Amino acid sequence: MNTKFQVARGFFVFLLAVFGLLGSQLAVAADDAALEKAARTALKSLYDGSAGAKALGEKAKGILVFPDVLKAGFVVGAQGGDGVLFVGGGRAGFYNTAAVSVGLQAGAQSFGYVLFFMSDKELKNFLTSKNFQIGIGPSIVFIDEGFGKDTNSLTVKSDVYGVIFDQKGLMAGIGLKGSKITKLDR
Repeated sequence: MNTKFQVARGFFVFLLAVFGLLGSQLAVAADDAALEKAARTALKSLYDGSAGAKALGEKAKGILVFPDVLKAGFVVGAQGGDGVLFVGGGRAGFYNTAAVSVGLQAGAQSFGYVLFFMSDKELKNFLTSKNFQIGIGPSIVFIDEGFGKDTNSLTVKSDVYGVIFDQKGLMAGIGLKGSKITKLDR
């Protein structure tokens, strides 16, 4: 059998597996109550391990939690997962995050991330956007989940903060730039 054909076939099978995993990941998250519970549990776990994240959460106008994002790839990669937006402590909607990337990459991993909307203006812009994309629009400052708890009005200067947490798997690095966030009709 032609070596190029074997490589192309192997790559095609790999992509089917990647998108199959992403599809099953989204199907698992289809249950609204389970997704909300997973988001609340992930946020509590983040707060328990990071006083800084907890301080941001107390000041945020809205908190978007993606408790379990799956990323997999071999040269071409994909990532995706569902999340919940909380406003005033209550559920305000369900969202999906998705991205495709091309480059030197191989492996699979899961992680979670949270976006803290610190101003009414940016929360409103997010709520009215049809296709919110990380890296385009508001400047999002990503911070380490272990940052300090001294987040007062002098230190909180960005309108949107992001925290990536709970990385598991065998893939170097996480990139969210270019990730699209869309509202789910539920």
